Amino acid sequence: MRTQQGNCNRLSKLDEVTSMKVVGIEELKQKAIEMRKTALTMIHEAQSGHPGGSLSAADVVTALYFKEMNIDPNNPQWEDRDRFVLSKGHVCPIQYSALALRGYVPYDTIYTLRQYGSPFQGHPDMKKCPGIDISTGSLGQGLSCAVGMALGGKRDSKTYRVFAMLGDGECQEGQIWEAAQSAVKYQLDNLVVFVDDNGLQIDGTTEEIMPNQDLEKKFAAFGFETKRINGHSMEEIVETLDDIREVKNGKPKCIVLNTVKGKGVSFMEHSCGWHGVAPNDVEFLNAIEEVVGGLK
Repeated sequence: MRTQQGNCNRLSKLDEVTSMKVVGIEELKQKAIEMRKTALTMIHEAQSGHPGGSLSAADVVTALYFKEMNIDPNNPQWEDRDRFVLSKGHVCPIQYSALALRGYVPYDTIYTLRQYGSPFQGHPDMKKCPGIDISTGSLGQGLSCAVGMALGGKRDSKTYRVFAMLGDGECQEGQIWEAAQSAVKYQLDNLVVFVDDNGLQIDGTTEEIMPNQDLEKKFAAFGFETKRINGHSMEEIVETLDDIREVKNGKPKCIVLNTVKGKGVSFMEHSCGWHGVAPNDVEFLNAIEEVVGGLK
């Protein structure tokens, strides 16, 4: 359902699809804007999807795909690539944005979200979409998959790293903590876990539904090397990734991200009502205007 002159000429393809790593902070900030625009566009086009968590995870996913991860869009199955596991698979629009902007798939694919035959299904599907390392969506299971990947890399003497993105509501699942125990037991210092701690889930706040306590201290108690940062500060994200890149101390890493659900769109921020609701035409145009304006 394209509106307003084909969504402003399809947002001019968000400037240009690139397959080069971006290294500068300001470049990464601009890329994060493109990521948010892309995610909002595909959700609006489909009139289905999860904008709130996609926007809260946007900055870290941008830093990973455009700076940190050792990947090759021309060879998605490259054996030595870094792996990314989106355990909170319902926010796949933000990962799909990265795949489209990095050139894994043609950019116009964003207009097929959740359509029959599209590589961009409602949850990541490794059999349908290049660049998806594992199918996810059943909350609580992704960290187990990431632990298995990291363990395989260790046993095969590979140098790749595994990055996993968890939701804070997802951390209420017991399987998360079983996987965490395994990561520590097998000394998986090639595993980096991010927790998108935006404080909201589909039915309300995490504090109301099932308190997580302090997730940084919780992962530390299990044996992880942990840190809590501002998940919307590109400076902090990049500095943290730089700090942990070469640390081989036998400990998996967990970075807890202080984030805002719906970040960048004022009427979506701090609202669980935007967990899984697509914007209408007016809301979409207002959202794009705010994202482009760099609303803080």
